Order: sequence, then C-alpha cells, then structure tokens
Amino acid sequence: MLDWIKNINKPYPEFWKTYLSKFDKKSERYIALSIETSGLNPEKDVILSFGAMAVVANNVIIGDHFEVVIPQYKFLHDNGISNDFLLESSQPKMAEPIAIESFVKYIENAVLVGHRIHFDVEIINKALEKLDCSRLKNEAIDIEVMYKKLHDVNDKNFSLDELSTLFKMPKADRLSTSDDAYTIALLFLKLKSRLGLN
Repeated sequence: MLDWIKNINKPYPEFWKTYLSKFDKKSERYIALSIETSGLNPEKDVILSFGAMAVVANNVIIGDHFEVVIPQYKFLHDNGISNDFLLESSQPKMAEPIAIESFVKYIENAVLVGHRIHFDVEIINKALEKLDCSRLKNEAIDIEVMYKKLHDVNDKNFSLDELSTLFKMPKADRLSTSDDAYTIALLFLKLKSRLGLN
C-alpha cells in the first residue's frame, strides 16, 4: 500500500513536465514515425531504432527529422539476435533513456503518423514507464486505417510496401527507419488529400 502511495506522489522528470505543458494548444505539425523493435510484444520487446520526420502545411520538412539507434546489446545477446546492424548503422546511437527523452523533446505536441502506429505508441509508453513518466498524449493517425477508410476495406491488411505499390510510389532502398518515416510521410499526404482532410 505504501509503495502505491509513493508512486502516485513521485514527481515526473523535468523533460516530461515540459512535454506535458505543450498540450495547451493544438499543433500544426505532424510527425511521420517509424520504429524498429526486437519483436511485436510491447511487454517484452524493446525499441532498436527511431526514424521520424515532420510534415507541416502539406510539406515534408526534410530538415526537421529525428533518427537514432538504441544499442540494446544485452537484450540482443540474451535473445541470440545479431547486432551487426547496430554496429554498421551511421545513425546516431544513444542509450535508451536518453533516446526516449530526446524523442519526447522532438515530437512535443505533434500528431503522430505511422503504419500500425498504435503498436509504436504502446512500446514507447512501455519505455516511458521505466523513466517514471505517464503515457504519450499525442494524437495518432494510422495510414493503413486511412487507406482502408478510403477504399471501404475491412477484411485485408496492407504492409508499407503494399501501400507504396498501390500508390505507384517509386521503389527506394528502405534501409533505415528514417527511410520508412519518409515513405510514411508521403503516403500520409496522398491519403490526406484523397480523403479531403485539411
């Protein structure tokens, strides 16, 4: 019982208080987000890398981006997963607590956009728990859901590659989460336009 009371009264870290203060007004900024994880279970798996890019006024803002690799060496070693991509990646590398804090500072109160974004949000929330923070407050939009709404489809799922093909987007070498974030940003703008959203 006392532990529960202690946790309720525990102060949030400063970066989280600053983040929470950003939601007094609505953002005009969208963040196209892609993360790579060690698996699909938010309870057990971890984030390996982030790629994110801003969309403002129907433009992808290439210079407004966030990318980082999180070297989860212990997790990878314990689960027999190769860490070659971590060593070879040219993306900046950060320990998980610093990466999560940096990501939160980057997104502020923007609307998050992704492919199956609710999984991304859930695994980020699990990482935030470790830092004594609450859950993300950002709105989230899923491009797969947008596509299904546009075509009134409910009985099929669409991968990011399939959505790219359906929109006749040129095949690019998607080698990182940043490449995926860029693809998500472009698909979002196409879908937003076809759905007649501002």
